[in-house]
Parts: sequence; C-alpha cells; structure tokens
Amino acid sequence: MSLDLALVRAVLEPHDVGDPRLAVGEDGTVAFCVRAGDGSEAEFSVDETGILVYRPQAGGVFGIIAELASRLGAVIIDPSSAGVVCRAEELDHLPAGMRDDAVVVEMTGESLEAALTGPHEPG
Repeated sequence: MSLDLALVRAVLEPHDVGDPRLAVGEDGTVAFCVRAGDGSEAEFSVDETGILVYRPQAGGVFGIIAELASRLGAVIIDPSSAGVVCRAEELDHLPAGMRDDAVVVEMTGESLEAALTGPHEPG
C-alpha cells in the first residue's frame, strides 16, 4: 500500500520552513524541515513507502508527528529501541510478535514524546 503523499503534504507543508528548491531529492524523496509554534523542529524524509523523522526536538513538533501518524493510521517505530508506538486502532494490524511489546497511546504530542523519550519537564 502506498503512502498518501497528499495527506502528508497537507499536514507538513503549513509548518515547513525548508528551502523548496531542496524539497525533492534525486531519488524522489520529499524533504521537509518542520517547525512547530514553540520553535521545536524536526526533519522529515518522505517517499511512497514511509516517513523518516530526524532529530525531533522536545516540544510541539511531536504534536505534528502525532497528527500525521493519526491521520495516516500509521505506527511509529523507534529505531533506537525497535519499539513500536501506536494508537489502539492500529494495534490489531501489527504482526503478532510486535503486538506484545507495542506501547499504545492516545496519539497526542505529549503522549508520543513521553513514549519515545520519557516524561519531559517543561523548562
């Protein structure tokens, strides 16, 4: 199943602060540099098979990631731990071996950030 690139663009483009001339790579990937209202940022690399998020900073950018995952019905795989974070709606779609260790959250920025990085104290 192909990724809904129109939906990805609809969620990310309002927050994109990257150079549009660098947005499409030679391999067809689309890059976004996203900044949330609180100034936190993350870089996204998108192709028809998935989305990679690089260097997400603590804060509002996790809300953008959560909105994207929720609207796509996607799960989030943390490459540092190979852990899976998802909503209850996606849990049954995971392979049996991944369900037992999946962290099920309400897909909000705060809950996603806590699941991936631990609780964050406002600073």
